[in-house]
Amino acid sequence: MELTSGARVAVIGGGPAGALSAYFLVDLARQTGIELQVDLFEPREFTLTGPAGCNMCGGVISESLMQKMAAEGIILPKELLLDAIDSYVLHTDSGAEAIRPIHDEMRIASIFRGAGPLGAESQHPLPWSSFDHYLLGMATGVGVRHIPRRVRRLDRDPEGRPRVHLQAARGEESADPELPFGVYDLLIGCVGLNGSGVRLFEELGFGYRPPKTDRAWVAELYMGAEEVHRRLGHAMHIFLLNVPGMKFAALTPKGHYATFIILGEGVNEEVARRVCHSPRIRELFPEGWETPVRPCHCQPRINIGPPHRPFADRVVLVGDCATSRLYKDGIGAAYRMAKVCAYTAVTRGISAEAFRQGYWPACEEMDQDNALGHLLFSMDGLLRHFAPFRRAMMAVIRAEQVRPADPRRLSSALWDTFTGSASYRLIFRRALHPVVLFRLLVATLRELLPGRRSH
Repeated sequence: MELTSGARVAVIGGGPAGALSAYFLVDLARQTGIELQVDLFEPREFTLTGPAGCNMCGGVISESLMQKMAAEGIILPKELLLDAIDSYVLHTDSGAEAIRPIHDEMRIASIFRGAGPLGAESQHPLPWSSFDHYLLGMATGVGVRHIPRRVRRLDRDPEGRPRVHLQAARGEESADPELPFGVYDLLIGCVGLNGSGVRLFEELGFGYRPPKTDRAWVAELYMGAEEVHRRLGHAMHIFLLNVPGMKFAALTPKGHYATFIILGEGVNEEVARRVCHSPRIRELFPEGWETPVRPCHCQPRINIGPPHRPFADRVVLVGDCATSRLYKDGIGAAYRMAKVCAYTAVTRGISAEAFRQGYWPACEEMDQDNALGHLLFSMDGLLRHFAPFRRAMMAVIRAEQVRPADPRRLSSALWDTFTGSASYRLIFRRALHPVVLFRLLVATLRELLPGRRSH
């Protein structure tokens, strides 16, 4: 069961996972002398502002990922990148500390997945471009056919090949609400977790179950470019606060806007309200400025657990609906898994066994790494309630920043935790390095001694 010249491939979903899967599939196939016909189904218009053009994401991309993409010939134009984040400021109930990365490749940039927040249309011509629109255009540039229609149902023909049925367009002459579109040799699902796409693949009946999810809270807060840079600079502001329901929050400069993200367990409007009214966060807002009652915001489902069997004969799922990074670097995860999926389909085949041997090990590796991430956040959740440890952690970070030759293991571990520049495995090794543990122990003991509390 292999791809040959003239084979037809359907990609459902045009976000980063879908666009990159289509791009890599066409590119790798051509390198082996195979010409494929690839259709990408995506009804969303990424050049629109607000929810109509947005894929519900915080919108950051690491320098290391940009370098990997550049090595593939994917050069991101400057108009996609709104702010270069060259440091972060860690805020706890015990104070704040600015932390710079050790290497330039650890920097990140902020982007808009769509054309910008609701209301940004008044700024036409927009001073930025949509990241997802760029990737989609890159895919069509290598011959992928973009079909801006919604898929209503998937099934198989008598020979077991996937078959796509489209939702009838409004006003289309058809008594049937769905229209049969075509039969394909391979079906790639990149449908995310925030629509009805996962249901299409569950109903195919090959045993797929989507990953465990939780809710995040994401808002684009308009302050104006001058105020954003005056208050936030070129730094991502990370908040590890003792607020029930919150694991961490981040405030990231993005041109005229600041993107505010809250991650935790069961994050809802009440949790968001408590977080937004925390003194540590409100001090970064303009004086007298109230968080808009209805900013451009969403509560997307995020992947926090592994999927069950995201592949079958002639079918494979990629991206958030399959395996992604825990709490960070979703775009980087989409890039990596799209490439592995395409390589498997071209070099090994499109049977369930081919995906089990070539694609599934990469999924398992990422899922195992995420398990360490869950452990790290659980440890942080326990220790965050212990005020002496919070103060000790800030003391160790502060000391690392003033030692020029210091490896800054704790600082870099925290940077990578929030930006996606490294695996949780590497973060775990850095955070639990004997030197770090010794320094934390000494600093905690000092905090516990009467009259020795650090400020």
